Amino acid sequence: MSSRRPYPGGGPKCRSTVSVVICAYTEDRWEYILAAVASVRSQSLPAVETLLVVDHNLPLLDRLTKRFRETEGVRVLANAGPRGLSAGRNTGIAASIGEIVAFLDDDAVAERDWLLHLTTGYDDPRVMAVGGRTVPMWASGRRPAWFPEEFDWVVGCTYRGLPPGRVRVRNVLGGNASFRRTAFDVAGGFATGIGRDGDKRPLGCEETELCIRLSGASPDAILLVDDRAVIHHRVPAERERFGYFRTRSYAEGLSKALVARSVGVRRGLESERRYTTRVLPAGVACGLRDALLARPGGAGRAGAIVAGVALAAGGYVVGSFRARRGGVAFRVAEAGGSPESEGAA
Repeated sequence: MSSRRPYPGGGPKCRSTVSVVICAYTEDRWEYILAAVASVRSQSLPAVETLLVVDHNLPLLDRLTKRFRETEGVRVLANAGPRGLSAGRNTGIAASIGEIVAFLDDDAVAERDWLLHLTTGYDDPRVMAVGGRTVPMWASGRRPAWFPEEFDWVVGCTYRGLPPGRVRVRNVLGGNASFRRTAFDVAGGFATGIGRDGDKRPLGCEETELCIRLSGASPDAILLVDDRAVIHHRVPAERERFGYFRTRSYAEGLSKALVARSVGVRRGLESERRYTTRVLPAGVACGLRDALLARPGGAGRAGAIVAGVALAAGGYVVGSFRARRGGVAFRVAEAGGSPESEGAA
């Protein structure tokens, strides 16, 4: 989650070279991966390269290598670090040549002007990261009536409660984000041990931890989200069910405990306080009002918000207890995504 305030922009107009990193881990997403790459290759502002980083899956690595062997501007790499999304991104950072490194989920497609809008934010030399807006593509064709927009982060998408436009944020969302290369020189890469690891428990927050670490290392740094930089993220049928909502909400609490342990409770939960005290109560009230007016899904949305908060809080308590006992550790990649050094959690 990220707090936002308006950003007026500034600085001379320029266009930096952009490397796009797409991390993949399963052949089940083969068609999605191809669609993601195609959306990057059709950008109005071309990327200097697309890097496909495969996470410890030799059959997928071989298949993608053959598929793109003769495709100019596309490189296929094996994750050089431990299994997981963070190490995969660090591998892409280390191999990339662009002045800006952008990240796209392997099950998402970017609109044609995605990179154009992301790079516009870097006209101001103080800007170190720019993210965009992520729109859900529901497998069923429409949002489940019970699923609150305030919890769209559960499925990796932009959620209700965030103001429109180009605004300053605490952190960008990793599936639709970009960083100036020098950001990694200042803060290092993504911390392993926090984010996702294939189809295991859906942890997250690796981009939150990096952004907070970046702001701490460079207090003048500006991080932005521009809602014109749009991608469309696929939400499979199993993630439309309450079971996934429950698991992901709990895992978010676990992840937030790791972030708080790394960067401190005040910075780690700064945006979440506003979200839980303002945005979510308004969502519950709206759901209850819809229920009273006999509108479909109102009571379900209100109940899901209450359940989501309780589950995330429970995960945070458990995660904090584990971290205090020393049962969790993570590693922070050095500048440029090079070999990793120990971090404490």
